[in-house]
Amino acid sequence: MKQKSPLAQVWEWGESGHKQIIISIILAFLGVVAGIVPFVAASKIVVKIIGGSKELGDYVPYLVIGLGAYLLNTILYVWALGISHKATFKILKEIREKVLWKLPKLPLGTIMEQKSGRLKQIIIDQVESMETTLAHVFPEMVSNIGGFLIILGYMFVIDWRLALIAMIPLPVGMMFMIPVFTGYAKRYAESVEVTSSMNDSLIEYTGGIEVIKAYNQGNESYKTLKDRCIANASFFYNWMDECKGNIYAMIIAPTCMLTVLPFGWLFYQKGSLSFEEFITIIILSLCVTGPLLAAMDFVDTLAKLGTVVANVGGIINSKEQNHNENGKFENPEAAISMQNVEFSYVENQDEVLKDVTLNIPAGKKTALVGPSGSGKSTIAKLIAGFWDIDSGTILFGNQETKDIPLEKLYEKISYVSQDNFLFDETVMENIRMGRLSATDEEVIECAKASGCDEFIRSLENGYQTKVGGGGTHISGGERQRIAIARAMLKNAPIVILDEATAYIDPENESVIQEAVSKLVKGKTLIVIAHRLSTITDSDQIVVVNDGKIVTTGTQEQLLATCPLYKSMWEAHIGVKRGEKAC
Repeated sequence: MKQKSPLAQVWEWGESGHKQIIISIILAFLGVVAGIVPFVAASKIVVKIIGGSKELGDYVPYLVIGLGAYLLNTILYVWALGISHKATFKILKEIREKVLWKLPKLPLGTIMEQKSGRLKQIIIDQVESMETTLAHVFPEMVSNIGGFLIILGYMFVIDWRLALIAMIPLPVGMMFMIPVFTGYAKRYAESVEVTSSMNDSLIEYTGGIEVIKAYNQGNESYKTLKDRCIANASFFYNWMDECKGNIYAMIIAPTCMLTVLPFGWLFYQKGSLSFEEFITIIILSLCVTGPLLAAMDFVDTLAKLGTVVANVGGIINSKEQNHNENGKFENPEAAISMQNVEFSYVENQDEVLKDVTLNIPAGKKTALVGPSGSGKSTIAKLIAGFWDIDSGTILFGNQETKDIPLEKLYEKISYVSQDNFLFDETVMENIRMGRLSATDEEVIECAKASGCDEFIRSLENGYQTKVGGGGTHISGGERQRIAIARAMLKNAPIVILDEATAYIDPENESVIQEAVSKLVKGKTLIVIAHRLSTITDSDQIVVVNDGKIVTTGTQEQLLATCPLYKSMWEAHIGVKRGEKAC
């Protein structure tokens, strides 16, 4: 399949701006044509001056025509740019919407593999950088190329010999630009990477400042950031040094008069060129290369656009999860089963899950336990639809996961992990994320049920307290309790708790357990917990090790039949005794 050019790809993405872009191109083209008229009028005036005409009436029509054309050129140019900017912002909005609608359809790993800040850089910074290019390249580049061809065509009509001679400096000047343009796209792509590396280092430095201070690594960590900043500055300095050819090109290319004057005078002397034609060619040679050079100014911006389009397209064209978006979730309250499921996070690497077969009864509590890295969380995330399995099937009743739209799947599952993210919003709005239509009273009711109300009211502004980016203004345990309240408000029939009480202190653990009991009453509950004492009442405990299901059973059954579970339980009890002794 032939790869689309950057402009063609943007044109395909930005359907909403097509009509306005076309209008802006037409207006800009007419503006360029109007801009040529004053030069033609000037040539007529010069001929009359040299011819000795002293009648004002001989000059007024050309002065009026030239002035009118100049004003028309200005009006059309401003009008075209106004329309093209409006169209551009529509296109950028549409591109961002395509990216943001795409993200939830991608496997979670595709997003998590991105470097820190890279998605932000693409969606915000790089898409924004397209504004200048799109707002100007469509009307200006197209119209300036058209203007150059019109002037050159007019010169050919007057005298084809001088038209060709006038173009001699142009390819000579362009020879200096070829080395610059040849590697421009590659150098711009490198500039994006070196800037991204610097940004990543800055984000890492500021994000890890607590660790840096705690371990007195300020000098070493700052050195890394400093080195990347210097590398970024050095790259751009060297790149600009490589672009010196542009200076020579801009000096040589417009010097059409150097060839037009001697040859034109020779043709005039020999009688093969009239005086009026000679003057007109001289005047036109002053403006013939201007539109073309203006159009060529966009070559570097098009190279930049190519890199940005490739990055944006890398998201928009990424492989989506395989789900029938037109289907229904027939029975979210049915039992869940995994049959011969195999999965790896990275293609062609070792599998994390190996031939997993598991039945999770509806309306019951199922706990997943096992050593760290055994695959417990992976099972939970596959059921939640965060990734697609490599082989096997996951069924909700008799319906395969791939037949359920992702939106419907997410709607019916509440997922609470140990690292739940809180937005830099109020506590009220963070809980309301569970169900955006919930009233303040419903939010407060859920907060009370989850044991959050008391500590929330103790905050400076109560429910209107902002929690900070990622919830940094409150403790880990408080973040977990807010996340549980959010899940309660969602009221989904399937609840997955992935180490959801990991940050809860022992004093509040009983409060949270009571809240969780209310949350999951009558629902299908899947629990992953490192504190085995919290899952002893499970209807089913599933022991996972090395990506495989070892066995399933109740607490009593596993203690009697599963050495791995028994050793984990004894280790847990020993830790608990140590905690009590302290």
